[in-house]
Amino acid sequence: MFEQVDSSHIFSSRRSTVYARQMVSTSQPLAAQAGLEILQEGGNAVDAAVATAICLTVVEPTMNSIGGDAFAIVSDDSGVSGFNGCGRSPVAWSPDYFSGDDQMPENGWNSVTVPGAVDTWVQLWEKFGSLSFDRLFKRAIEYAQDGYHISPILAQDWNRSFSAFAHHEGFSETFAIDGRAPRLGEKFSCAQMAASLREIAATNGDSFYRGSLAQKIAADSKKHGGVMTVDDLANHRGFWTDCIQNNYGDFTVHEIPPSGQGIVTLIAAGILKHLSIDRYEMLSADSIHLQIEAIKAGFFIAHQNISDPKTMGISSDEILNDQVLQKCAGEISIDQAQTPDIQFHRDKGTVYLATADASGMMVSMIQSHYDNFGSGMVVPGTGISMHNRGAGFVLEDGHPNQVAGNKQPFHTIIPAFATQHGNPVMAFGVMGAHHQPQGQIQLLNAIIHHGCSPQQSLDAPRWHVHEDFAVTLESDLAHLEAELSRRGHEIRPHEKPGLFGGGQVIMRCEDGYAGGSDPRKDGQAVGF
Repeated sequence: MFEQVDSSHIFSSRRSTVYARQMVSTSQPLAAQAGLEILQEGGNAVDAAVATAICLTVVEPTMNSIGGDAFAIVSDDSGVSGFNGCGRSPVAWSPDYFSGDDQMPENGWNSVTVPGAVDTWVQLWEKFGSLSFDRLFKRAIEYAQDGYHISPILAQDWNRSFSAFAHHEGFSETFAIDGRAPRLGEKFSCAQMAASLREIAATNGDSFYRGSLAQKIAADSKKHGGVMTVDDLANHRGFWTDCIQNNYGDFTVHEIPPSGQGIVTLIAAGILKHLSIDRYEMLSADSIHLQIEAIKAGFFIAHQNISDPKTMGISSDEILNDQVLQKCAGEISIDQAQTPDIQFHRDKGTVYLATADASGMMVSMIQSHYDNFGSGMVVPGTGISMHNRGAGFVLEDGHPNQVAGNKQPFHTIIPAFATQHGNPVMAFGVMGAHHQPQGQIQLLNAIIHHGCSPQQSLDAPRWHVHEDFAVTLESDLAHLEAELSRRGHEIRPHEKPGLFGGGQVIMRCEDGYAGGSDPRKDGQAVGF
């Protein structure tokens, strides 16, 4: 079992690690407590994860939605299993369909792929759930119907994105109070969302893909110039998959295979192993420089190759070949930053959660609608906002990720899991656009090589690589600006809210779990 050491000399933690025999950690307290209730009623970690995920669509609607995607990794006695809940593009999409565009649309119905979150809830529950499906909706429906009070980070996110979509009738009728964004501490409710959740619960999700909700979704798409049909929705089904993996220290890190960017974390981990990253002080210029360079190499490889697996010209195993990663490590200089030529895929609207129960079952789950409020399209009368995952495609002719019909886009959301000597040890994730693999590497380095507790690993100051490879440092790393600049990094001021993401960690200890929740979000780790 992994042993933690006292690392209080590195930096002071702003929260305490939570220790309990059963646990939930996520970015919004009401959702965390909804999952905890499920565990207290005898539900297992999957029951708690699904209940938390459903509740998050209500109490953090800026970051995820009923009309979004979801991925999960579940560990139990049978091993580690991944679930890919990525929806596909409408069949009618093609390069010719977007021939008048310079890039993929970032909002509107022509950015909407089939949402996979509802199917993810259903399939997780069908395989592992122990309570009734409708019980998992109880708190979400109550908060949607009766209201909840707006938390601080949620209020900031809502206000920042509100004006972009306020002119859309479906959006304004769902997410406005007196024509404006809800304010901090104000009570918000959405009876239409509650009704949709009741219908999803009563039909085990069937209404969303093949019933009345599907018909409303397709009708709104047609009304606003989209081409998503009831057949596109009816044909969706996420799938279970083996995870891809790589070693980092004495941990094995598990990620969902492409078309997601989880492989970026594994590439970087493999490179850093060959650079002996463990010999450098955790927050030193040397350590941070090498991590940045490894992440840049990971993005370069991923964005050249990653797409729907059926159009990839190279396998994950070939990308993660140790000789390939050793060669990549050999091309990294300790003294000089390099600039690979890639295109980033951003997302701003994502939530992450982790759960664990007394039987040893652990869940790592992430749910997203890509941008804040996704596409901005809200299906009238339903409270269902639609994601804009179609923006993850590219229009470049011949690229593996070129847009086409019935195809998965490059995906940014990545739940992660770690085992140690074959035993499950940690469910973790860091939401936040292309910061996700960057945050995962920083978290792993803190825990594995420097003995940090889950909470300390989340409290630690972070660096962030931008789309153009400029670097931003949190304030506690500002003293490294001059040295990193000398090595060729362009240092950019910290101006963008949410830049450094938000993570959650649940880690197995001797008789239970240790959990942490990122102070950059409203959330909490809770247990009993």
